[in-house]
Amino acid sequence: MNLHKRLPSDMLGLLPISDKGLIDYCIPFDLGQKGDYQLGYIVVAQGNLFVLQDGKAKKIPLSSLASIKYEAMVGCGAITALDDSGAPYIIARASLRHSERFSEFVTALKRDAAGWQEQIAGRGKEKYCDDCGTLLIGGACPKCRKTSVRFNRFYDLCKPYILRLLLISLMMVGVTFCALYHQNIQKILIDDYLRSGKGTVADVLPFFAIMIIITALQIGCTIGKNVLSVRLGSLMSMDLRSKLFKKIQSLSMSYIGSRPTGELMHRITFDTNAVRDFMERCFGNMFSNLITMVGAVFCMFAINWKLAVLVIIFTPAIIIMSRMFHKRIHRMFWAQGRKGDSMKSRLQDVISGIRVVKSFGCEGREAEKFNEQSNELARINSRNECFWAIFFPIITLVMGLGVHFATYFGGIEVLKDNMTVGTLQQFIAYAAMFYGPMRWMAHLPRMIMRMLNSLDRMYEILDEEPDIKDAPNPKECKGNGEVEFKNVTFGYDPGEPVLENINFTVKSGEMVGLVGASGVGKSTLINLLMRLYDVDSGSITIDGVDLREISNADLHRQIGVVLQDTVMFSGTIGANIRYARPDATRQQVIAAAKMANAHDFICRLPDGYDTYITERGGNVSGGERQRIAIARAILANPKLLILDEATSALDTESEELVQQAIERLTGGRTTFAIAHRLSTLRHADRIIVLNDHKVAEVGTHDQLLEKKGIYYSLINAQSKLHRIKGDNED
Repeated sequence: MNLHKRLPSDMLGLLPISDKGLIDYCIPFDLGQKGDYQLGYIVVAQGNLFVLQDGKAKKIPLSSLASIKYEAMVGCGAITALDDSGAPYIIARASLRHSERFSEFVTALKRDAAGWQEQIAGRGKEKYCDDCGTLLIGGACPKCRKTSVRFNRFYDLCKPYILRLLLISLMMVGVTFCALYHQNIQKILIDDYLRSGKGTVADVLPFFAIMIIITALQIGCTIGKNVLSVRLGSLMSMDLRSKLFKKIQSLSMSYIGSRPTGELMHRITFDTNAVRDFMERCFGNMFSNLITMVGAVFCMFAINWKLAVLVIIFTPAIIIMSRMFHKRIHRMFWAQGRKGDSMKSRLQDVISGIRVVKSFGCEGREAEKFNEQSNELARINSRNECFWAIFFPIITLVMGLGVHFATYFGGIEVLKDNMTVGTLQQFIAYAAMFYGPMRWMAHLPRMIMRMLNSLDRMYEILDEEPDIKDAPNPKECKGNGEVEFKNVTFGYDPGEPVLENINFTVKSGEMVGLVGASGVGKSTLINLLMRLYDVDSGSITIDGVDLREISNADLHRQIGVVLQDTVMFSGTIGANIRYARPDATRQQVIAAAKMANAHDFICRLPDGYDTYITERGGNVSGGERQRIAIARAILANPKLLILDEATSALDTESEELVQQAIERLTGGRTTFAIAHRLSTLRHADRIIVLNDHKVAEVGTHDQLLEKKGIYYSLINAQSKLHRIKGDNED
């Protein structure tokens, strides 16, 4: 299938729809309208076709594309359609390698465009959702349908903490009851003792004591509610972080590779904190204010229903104003979140590649790029805050009108002796208790939208289905180490195979070298063997069992890996070696280090095996990192061993030590070795030469030299390069 549902992040920002998750399918293309090379995407979403290219987005309704077709041209192909006048025009161009994909896209598009036209026919005109502007298909809006899903997800998130939420609710009821009853006590005090002038200090003291007790109870309930809310928010964000991290670990390399690292980190840190902030600062207060508003309305109607109507008559206007800006609020915070993702991804790239940045003296240029993104984020934040700075005072003004009118007309009632001063004071207090929470509620859409946007972004990951899944009833891997590739074809992008029809068998304990030019598929073959990706067609078996029928945990227990770019984790040397087997004893770690020629240099370090390795292993040399990695692989005791150019970047002395360690490691294990220096594969049992994404030659070192084919040419080219280097050094 050549159609995708996922856009690169830079193209996703160009897509002019509010919900980026509602993409039906999309395809890339690589030519501009004038035939120049220019990457772009065609996207079908929400009843429209969007052409994303050169930083712009062109929108075409699907209902107008009945005439769409694919045309082969000289050296390229194009998707064309007819405009309103019947003249043909080009929607997008692409090189001929995209011809199959374009043809499939047009077929799907004609099918869907016809289906949309049938649904639209007879209705007089296209219908769109009143709330979000989405084309309605079958009468239901997928965008608004998703809004209910978002609240359902939040409800599911809260379900495990239902007892805590009930306790918070009880505290909120207590706060509201104390606030309402406090005003009744004040009314009695004013009318019966203060206004008449008959009361004494002794009469006032009990009221004073009662109000102190009520205030203390109110404060106690508020403290309890706040403490429970803070703990609840922390627990929920902790659970979400754990779920997200676990989910990211389970996702396929194809998904992780398509997302910037900074964006994934942002989901785990910033978005989970947004949920925590909502639970801590908003959730408890939201229901407390709602209960207070309901209680205040009930009390106002009990005192004077006419004045109560006068107070609450402005509420619909406030609700209508908030509803009018609902869509804008959503777009504002979505844009803010995306720009934050982009800035953090850029920051992550620069910090992780700081050595390259400094080496080329690009600090100023990177600072300028970061400042551009930071300024854009500041502009969006400023625009959002300015909106609230204007919107909130207007809401406050409308709210204040109700209190002012109640004070005026209530004062007239007092002058007519239809109402006492204490009753008026009580009524105005209840009106303030109604509008105070209402004023706070004006911020609620902003807080809810921020939380829901973060929840959406987290569920983008949590809802993602990994491409690599365990079989329902996985088979056990015997661990003998016999590997067979049967008609294996694979490509990272559909329709663009990196490996085609690969066939070979590796016996248990055999060492096989993989050779070929850069980009021919050597590392891809290794990735398939480790099942970081699944084959598009064919199969890979270990001991006769298809990799897809073996559980990932069982498979990876059988595989040890030593890579060219060795990964070191922050921690001690002992912990890095023990990473493969956390339960290994100190003696087993030392034995593995000795076999890897690492024990001597470790003992020379001040803290030995407890020496702390900084991030990426910056305080140990490349050769030392490789030997630590080999010790890690030895400790794992795998049946299958993968060496991906493990000595290519080392000096002669380090390479000799690493090579000795590798020879000990490979003994009795099925080994796949990719080597930059072809001479290191001289003793391999067989060498597989890849060319043009296929197996071109197979044989021992001597056999392939006798053939004088591709391997022979590679050896000669490398020997010539070494001679040139030697002459230059002389």
